[in-house]
Amino acid sequence: MKKMFKYLLYVIVAIVLVIVLFFSAVFVTNKVLVSRDRQSVKQYGQQVKVAGHKMTVLIEGEKNKQTIVLLPGFATGSPVIDFSPLRKELSKQFRVVTVEPLGYGLSDTTSSKRNLENMSTELHDVLQSLNIKDYSLMGHSISGIYTLDYMNRYPNEVKTFIGIDSSVPNQKGDNADVSQGLSILGNSGFYRFITAVNPDMLNYPPVSDAEKKDFRKISLMGFANPAILSEAKQMATNFNESKKLSYPKDDAVLYILSSDSVKDKTDGDWTALHKEMLTDVKNGQIAVLDGSHYLHHTQSKAIAGLVEQFLATQNTN
Repeated sequence: MKKMFKYLLYVIVAIVLVIVLFFSAVFVTNKVLVSRDRQSVKQYGQQVKVAGHKMTVLIEGEKNKQTIVLLPGFATGSPVIDFSPLRKELSKQFRVVTVEPLGYGLSDTTSSKRNLENMSTELHDVLQSLNIKDYSLMGHSISGIYTLDYMNRYPNEVKTFIGIDSSVPNQKGDNADVSQGLSILGNSGFYRFITAVNPDMLNYPPVSDAEKKDFRKISLMGFANPAILSEAKQMATNFNESKKLSYPKDDAVLYILSSDSVKDKTDGDWTALHKEMLTDVKNGQIAVLDGSHYLHHTQSKAIAGLVEQFLATQNTN
């Protein structure tokens, strides 16, 4: 009996040691690779000083007159690479300004709270620094909330928003604080391990293999940084604050919705929720395209066509 007990004890100790060694190896490997990736990742865009930090901005199609400012969904690893197919289509007709907010892509992170006021002010400061004064905002997912706040703060500067399956204040779903979980995954290095086992978790855009490698590097470098964790903590508060807002009546809004999101009732009646937001605007339109939440990965040509038509109607009004 004693021998059996000792044997079981040895087995338990061995299992614990293996687990400890495994997690230690994952932790150390992640630290080493993050440091290496920072040195090897391909740089892009320009760095613009804002609030004492550097924000990355990529400008394309500069010969074109109309300007579209592209803004990402929550925790997008590299907005510039993520929007690559759409950027290429839009820049044929428009000047396209892709902004990587603080904490995203190659931009610095920040300890400043990720509330609506700070995020809107930072975006405005960046656009002012670049002397961009006449533009349309175009955002994916959570950027629908941030741009709603922005358009209320700066009603004389921007009159148009184009949403790519964008969030709305009254959508259902769980906006609980996930910052602690993200922090554990990021600091432990386990997120790197999980995405190695299941690469689809990174939501790769359809780009070259070299760009996919950089997308992975940047995503893992910046995962669960202070800005992203703050944004996660502020998520519910930001949604609640946005419920007090509506688009200024002279604005024009085009919502491009995903057919998958329309069919999925998790967040409520997706089409009806967006229609509610268009009640009082001068020109509000909704289009539905086949595909997932990441429409800009698969429907970039169709999106660009819809945007061109929509903005053309704005110019004739």
